Amino acid sequence: MGIFTRVRDIISSNINAMLEKAEDPEKLVKMMIREMEDTLVEIKANCASGMATKKKIKREMETVLDLAKTWDAKAELAINKGREDLAREALMEKRRHVERAEALEEELDQAKTLVTQCQSDIMQLEDKLSAAREKQRVLVQRHTNATTKKKAQQQIRRYDTSDALERFDNFQQRIDRMEADAELVNYGRKTSLADQFKELEVDEDIEKELAALKAKNTANH
Repeated sequence: MGIFTRVRDIISSNINAMLEKAEDPEKLVKMMIREMEDTLVEIKANCASGMATKKKIKREMETVLDLAKTWDAKAELAINKGREDLAREALMEKRRHVERAEALEEELDQAKTLVTQCQSDIMQLEDKLSAAREKQRVLVQRHTNATTKKKAQQQIRRYDTSDALERFDNFQQRIDRMEADAELVNYGRKTSLADQFKELEVDEDIEKELAALKAKNTANH
């Protein structure tokens, strides 16, 4: 397939439609980008070659036209000197260079058309390549998001099993047991000697107040 046929196919292609039908869109868009990049390099090389050819033809045209003018001047000189035979030869040379200039002008027009077409193709290819790269970015992002979501769902399902819930219940029971053990640490512990004397002092004060109340009550009666 020629370079320009490939360019036409790429430019006219519908990236979205191709990706929708593809079994592996990421792989397809990657291949498309690689082909576009290779084609772009080739078409740029052709364009550069065409531009160089155009300059070469233009220089040759200028040289040939200058020679045609030179032979025209020589023909005029020969006529002035009475040398009609030389004038005829000079005019024949002039005609030869004029015809060559006309042929070069056609070549120059073709080269200009080729360069213009190449430049247009380059712009369209670069636009198409940018669109493909954007599609690739979106596809990669979607793939990343899908992978992350899948992992999250797998984690949720893993912790949502009865086995996981049972382990959680067992762990909660262990905590309850530890809390109960902590509450029983001081349960039934003997009162210290200082605490016992303090309790006696409190009891003695209460007995004194009680006796005072009784004595007061007896006096009133």
